Amino acid sequence: MKPAILFGGASYEHEISIVSAIALKKVLKTPLTFIFLDAEGGFWHIPAEKMRSNHFSSGDYRKDDPLTLVKGGFEKRGFLKAKPLEGFDTVLNLVHGGQGEDGTIASLMEFFAIPYIGPRKEASVISYNKWLTKLYAEGIGVQTVEYQVLHIDGDRNLDFDFPVIVKPLRLGSSIGVSIVRKREELDFALDVAFEFDDDVLVEPFIEGIEEFNIAGCKTDEGWILSRIEAPQKKEFLDFDQKYLDFARTEGVQEAKIDPTLQKDLEETFEKVYGTLFEGALIRCDFFFASGEILLNEINPIPGSMANYLFDDFAGTLSKLARSLPRPRSIRPDYAYINRVQSAKGPKTGMQD
Repeated sequence: MKPAILFGGASYEHEISIVSAIALKKVLKTPLTFIFLDAEGGFWHIPAEKMRSNHFSSGDYRKDDPLTLVKGGFEKRGFLKAKPLEGFDTVLNLVHGGQGEDGTIASLMEFFAIPYIGPRKEASVISYNKWLTKLYAEGIGVQTVEYQVLHIDGDRNLDFDFPVIVKPLRLGSSIGVSIVRKREELDFALDVAFEFDDDVLVEPFIEGIEEFNIAGCKTDEGWILSRIEAPQKKEFLDFDQKYLDFARTEGVQEAKIDPTLQKDLEETFEKVYGTLFEGALIRCDFFFASGEILLNEINPIPGSMANYLFDDFAGTLSKLARSLPRPRSIRPDYAYINRVQSAKGPKTGMQD
């Protein structure tokens, strides 16, 4: 596999995507192609030696070569001719949030017939929206924490007691997330969340709950599952902690848990991944309480691709790249139009 790392995008997680791309430069030892998607929707070829955070914050990336999407890839267009961008055979979608996880990038890659690692359209839509994630989990028999969805113009009455956790419905990296311990704090927390989304998810906040993270993918050679991590954290990972998490390149220790729980977590991960997430490497965050596994979140494009959870991250990506879903080829044969035309006679044209 010769990957092109696609990162950036127009979202609140734009900078985190840059951090993730820089982290993968450190992790993957093979030559990489870097494609930056700026907030205005422009694609840019970034030389590997320029992959520094201030190259983007300063706007210096605009001195690099702009790219145009074409059938099968990207090309650089000069005054007299166009030259294809070479050096890669698979795009790795590393655009966190927004366009990377809502189906926009997936649609572009599929429309232009570009092989890519990442969630497909349906997987993007379901995992990007926390409410749809809950409905998906319910449909496949995976439990979640009870919840309530509030709209910016609706009432603010809750169906359960405090403390609660408030989350924007379509945002990650703990942006806009608050823990609310009493009624007087709720309005402020909701106002903060509504700054980022017109809908928010409210859940009971469970004190001292155990949390486990596991990543993986399904390939033609079978399942590849990561180590299970028991993240060490405060009440929840805030934005600053998540920002550091997206830059992680060092491996983590396997969680010391009962083999039965490990097996249950792995089987639940596989159930969540199913066929919906084929072609993607995802991370699932689970809660464990009162002997039950609860799905907290699906990360369809995890920070730095959760490389720190794998013993052979590069090998995992290579196997996944060889196992990407193959879209069906649909070629119209115009049989219907030809039959109608034949019935009307050779000199008759269809006007409608």
